[in-house]
Amino acid sequence: MSPAPWPAPAKLNLFLHVTGRRADGYHELETLFQLVDLEDELRIVVRRDGVIARSGGAAGVPAEEDLVVRAARLLRARAGDPGLGAEIDVAKRIPVGGGLGGGSSDAATVLVALNELWGLGLTAARLAALGLELGADVPVFVHGDNAVARGIGERLEPVALPPRVYAVVFPGVPVSTAAAFQAPELTRNSSAITIPGSPLPSGGGAQLPGRNDLEPVVVARHPAVRAALEWLGERSPARMTGSGASVFAVFADRLAAAAALEGLPAGWTGFVAQGLHRSPLAARLAAERRAAEGPARR
Repeated sequence: MSPAPWPAPAKLNLFLHVTGRRADGYHELETLFQLVDLEDELRIVVRRDGVIARSGGAAGVPAEEDLVVRAARLLRARAGDPGLGAEIDVAKRIPVGGGLGGGSSDAATVLVALNELWGLGLTAARLAALGLELGADVPVFVHGDNAVARGIGERLEPVALPPRVYAVVFPGVPVSTAAAFQAPELTRNSSAITIPGSPLPSGGGAQLPGRNDLEPVVVARHPAVRAALEWLGERSPARMTGSGASVFAVFADRLAAAAALEGLPAGWTGFVAQGLHRSPLAARLAAERRAAEGPARR
């Protein structure tokens, strides 16, 4: 019987400020992560022969370069047990290069799942620290809360966000995160902002705090991203997420978001995404633990 899938949700950056650049080249950020119900799914089977194998996954990404394989190998190396292995099947639904965090979320799911399946017992904080070695977005997916992230992504402050529905458009052109951050015209001195104490507006057309400092850089270099922002912006105020290429807007409900995506230009992909209060990965982990405890109780 096929194992139950482990979810890997996407994220939106409701704002993204680049506040500085460190001597080691890493950028200091301030961003607000919203988890959404667009998900990849990973099915994981433990092996005891030390082999870590991936099937499925992003088209054109070799297994050796995939973050899911790198995450599994990093976790095994820190556990110090060369006999630990896994078969990891990845069903991709989150666009690659879309600024939606799919690769980072997949890596976080592997860390959380294999920590449990291999019986390692590492804390979430330890897993998040490992995840940071793979990418700045991985820790937020490990912890599973909507959060403001600062530093290079390692300082997380959980935030309660109002129920929101988003229309998300991926214009079919992946954007390189590294290229966006290395652009000489990128502003790197944004001031930090304070998240409002009162709930953020949740209805259609809601104005979002701050801005995305990467957006001007990316739209200047990628006409498809500019076109997507303009197209969705005719329906509701739109913003780019992460380093692009996906853009999003807030709507009153799923019907309104779906209506906004009607007439999507050829070659683009549109999603209606519900904002989540908590990552479904937490519920999947709890279910795994209940299943493991069941036989012991009997």
